[in-house]
Amino acid sequence: MGMTKSGIKDSIGQETQGKHEPMLRPRFTGIPSFMRTPIAESFDGLDIALIGIPMDLGVTNRAGARHGPREIRNASSLMRSINISTGIEPYKLCTVADVGDVPIDNLFNLEDAIKQIAAFFKNVHRAGVLPLSAGGDHSVTYPVLQGIAADRPVAVIHIDAHTDTWGEFYGSKFHHGAPFRLAVEDGLIDPTKMIQIGIRGGQNTYEGLEFSRNSGMRVLMMDEFSEIGVKKVIAEARRVVGDSPTYLTFDVDGIDPVFTPGTGTPEVGGITTVESLRLLRGLRGINFVGGDVVEVAPPFDPSGGTALVGATLMFEMLCLFAESVATSP
Repeated sequence: MGMTKSGIKDSIGQETQGKHEPMLRPRFTGIPSFMRTPIAESFDGLDIALIGIPMDLGVTNRAGARHGPREIRNASSLMRSINISTGIEPYKLCTVADVGDVPIDNLFNLEDAIKQIAAFFKNVHRAGVLPLSAGGDHSVTYPVLQGIAADRPVAVIHIDAHTDTWGEFYGSKFHHGAPFRLAVEDGLIDPTKMIQIGIRGGQNTYEGLEFSRNSGMRVLMMDEFSEIGVKKVIAEARRVVGDSPTYLTFDVDGIDPVFTPGTGTPEVGGITTVESLRLLRGLRGINFVGGDVVEVAPPFDPSGGTALVGATLMFEMLCLFAESVATSP
């Protein structure tokens, strides 16, 4: 299937063909959709939906990730159609479109926002479409999983500086440090098939780390990452998730803030961008059911570099997901 499947229009409402195909136009032109894909108003005919979740009500300190989807869209105009490292051409494998942002009506109530995000992704799941999202803070992953994993628990590959398995924080259990604890408690994740990669930084309590380990998650600390190298990290991730339906979530603070200063909770000593790309490319063949890139906070990085990293991660994930969809039974 290709990206010009019937009913999918490009960003100016014309069927994409020839020199007018968005990928072949000057990259500074047109409405900035994710990776210059067509803009769709429904899930009909789609294999993969690119979705923005502009919500950062779950941030515990530095807000700004609500602006992530817009800036990732802008930066993603620099992406092209062929991944020359893997040879994957995602738009030849699947029908892909930008379906816009999750509509959030109550901008001042985190619990209401979570309900709306979950309802949106339930519709994505019912349509049989694989979602690839740009956050937003990491609290958005919990309602995404509510939407796509309610009928069976999924495996998770989680790249981050933090475990995000803490409990209540200043009166709320819904925050960006808690999505995976909530998902485990709701039966959305099989914790024995979850790996957390790149964990580091000081804490005031062992609560999150202990929850992860006690529930059966494989916690791969950044020290171990540095010691064993990317190839063995890839092998360990593949061992943990096996052939299970797998969700891939990438918090950009998993990367060293030299590369991603525009994020809410930066932690020095992280993964490099080269290691990040190698890690993602090593996950080919996994049975992916969705994923996200979160915690891009553009106000903390006027250079736009963090948004470019986020866009690049999304493209690499799109390549993985397109191949997964195209080869699924």
